Amino acid sequence: MQDHKPLKTNKSAFIVAGPCSVESRMQLRSVALSLKGKVDLVRCGVWKPRTRPGGFEGLGEPALQWMQELAMEYPDLRFCCEVARPEHIDLCLRYGVRNVWIGARTSGDPFCVSELAEAMKDTGMSVMVKNPSTPDEHLWQGAIERIISAGIVDVKAVHRGFYLYNDASGYRNNPLWEVPIELRRHMPEIPILCDPSHMGGRRDCLAKLMQCAADLGADGYMIEVHPNPAEALTDAEQQVTPEGFERLLSMVISRDHGSQSADIYLQQLRSQIDNIDSELLRLLADRMKVSQSIARVKAQNNLAIYQPNRLQQVLDGLVAEGEKLGLSPQLVADLYEKVHAESVRVQLQETDENKI
Repeated sequence: MQDHKPLKTNKSAFIVAGPCSVESRMQLRSVALSLKGKVDLVRCGVWKPRTRPGGFEGLGEPALQWMQELAMEYPDLRFCCEVARPEHIDLCLRYGVRNVWIGARTSGDPFCVSELAEAMKDTGMSVMVKNPSTPDEHLWQGAIERIISAGIVDVKAVHRGFYLYNDASGYRNNPLWEVPIELRRHMPEIPILCDPSHMGGRRDCLAKLMQCAADLGADGYMIEVHPNPAEALTDAEQQVTPEGFERLLSMVISRDHGSQSADIYLQQLRSQIDNIDSELLRLLADRMKVSQSIARVKAQNNLAIYQPNRLQQVLDGLVAEGEKLGLSPQLVADLYEKVHAESVRVQLQETDENKI
């Protein structure tokens, strides 16, 4: 049976934790001291963008004052907060807060990110960039590049999941793990933290999401911690107590990088996958050649290229067949829709080139 190892034993883990919103001097002091020596940064919501007006939108400057007081009293406490406007940067610097993050609503707006980047020039701040609400890896990458172009050296990405309409994942924001994997591929030098609080939206989701992130090589975590989550003014369902926070860290299993015997076996399995992938490509190429022939037959018989009734009939059959083979219906549907779209493109090109 594998032992559970505290996440902090992993020297590469960067831990950010603290309240969703700073609600009072006493609340901030309580949670900050409970996290002292256990985290790299204490996160504090100072300005809270709310979806609809009327909710608690943060305390603003007074919260920064309290953060400064605590930092002066306890020099080893380092604080961070979200910024969305250039004036937020100015206020953070005035109160000695040099660690900030850009939220999902802001990172998806290149104009806002550019304004923030300009305000950060020559400040030496450290910046964390959360993924945009929409699952667009290039938009996320672009926001990070804008911050780097301002001369910011210490930049991290934060994966907090994505909003999808009518999403059936059960999470507040769908993880869509493939998006941070793509970001890692394009920007391997940028550490990626996981924000399971906003991803899950509920305390009972956090451990599972943290383990998934650890298994995929997350460089750390951003977790919401509140002295009394039931009374929190924002995101009460997803915040944990300081004791709950420590339990979460202790539950994460640190994966080994691998042994020599495991590496040999993995190489054999990966070789099999490479061969299968090559065969899939050959089959796709054969399928597109058949599509070209179909285009000629349709044109000669005055038939439309797009046949919606057949599309749905074939898709339903493939989904059912895939389920029997243990494949996810969503995977089968996504793959077939992409293959069909390419088939239509090939048929249109064939028709145009041959002027049928």
